[in-house]
Amino acid sequence: MTINHADPNSHGGSGRATAGALIPVPRDALSDLDGPGGLRRFLSFRPRLSLRMLRNGAVLLVLLATLNWTVGALMVHRIDNDLTFSPPAHLTGGSRAVSMAAALIDREVNENAWTPNDPWFAPSTFLDNMPSYQTGVMRAVARFSFELLDGIARTRGSSSNDPDLERAAGFLQFPPDFWIFNFEKSLLPMVPSEDQYRSGLNFLTRYNQRLANGNAIFERRADAFGRTIQQVSLDLGAQTAAIERTRQGGWWIFNTSADDVFYQNKGMLYAYYMILSELGHDFEHLIRERGLTLVWTRALQNLERATQLRPTVVLNGNSDRSIFANHLMLQGFYLKRAILQLEEAVSVLAV
Repeated sequence: MTINHADPNSHGGSGRATAGALIPVPRDALSDLDGPGGLRRFLSFRPRLSLRMLRNGAVLLVLLATLNWTVGALMVHRIDNDLTFSPPAHLTGGSRAVSMAAALIDREVNENAWTPNDPWFAPSTFLDNMPSYQTGVMRAVARFSFELLDGIARTRGSSSNDPDLERAAGFLQFPPDFWIFNFEKSLLPMVPSEDQYRSGLNFLTRYNQRLANGNAIFERRADAFGRTIQQVSLDLGAQTAAIERTRQGGWWIFNTSADDVFYQNKGMLYAYYMILSELGHDFEHLIRERGLTLVWTRALQNLERATQLRPTVVLNGNSDRSIFANHLMLQGFYLKRAILQLEEAVSVLAV
């Protein structure tokens, strides 16, 4: 690099640099900018740092997502079919069946966490058995609340609907898979399914408290009891058709929807077993009076056996030619036996 210096013998003889002359630059400064550790390295420092940060950030995100959807999912997952489960306390003068229905809602929504509507980033994203099971539990509770409103909580069908039960039944009929946002329905935030069920729980509890205080109706007539059992039987019968449709599909011993149907049935059967067990206490005098003790006990036993099937993998083997199990058919066997015994109880109550 050429450096021009002022000539002390030039015109003016002042010894200062002439106009337009270049200012001297120390050679050491130039070497600092041009060597291996100089300008090029300085200019490349920030891009290299940014790429390293992005790479480390991506690795961290993948690790967190893996832990969330594996360890987190295992921590969340729970098929709660505890036969010894009971409400914290039964209200004296209230309905034991209503107390059980309320306790099941509280357990699945508040204690176990509601999973059927979880968004993609939740630990339960890749779970399907627990959401199916909880959907089945809530379906049974919702059906019972509707039959309670339409039959037992009315005086021979002529009285008006109980206001608390009417609200409870409405909230409990809400679809199970609505999250805060559902852009298929609305661009605005909405009330998620679990909050709807909490509202239904509050109104169901209010009804039972009023019943305990003598301010609500709970008819212990044979026709009201028989109608409720019949509707439960019909609801269970609808599931046998779902089992048959699913059994005929799939490839070899596997079916992508077999475990969903199996666990939804399992949840529904468990909830019906728990509610009907308590309903039997509510109508204990009537069951004994009509000689239904044996039939009622056998119906509950078959529901119980269906709820306690615990296959590691739900198989869908061909019932005619396969050596592999078909867990849906086994579940359906106990389901149909329970239906027959419930129908027998309905026939006796109708006499």
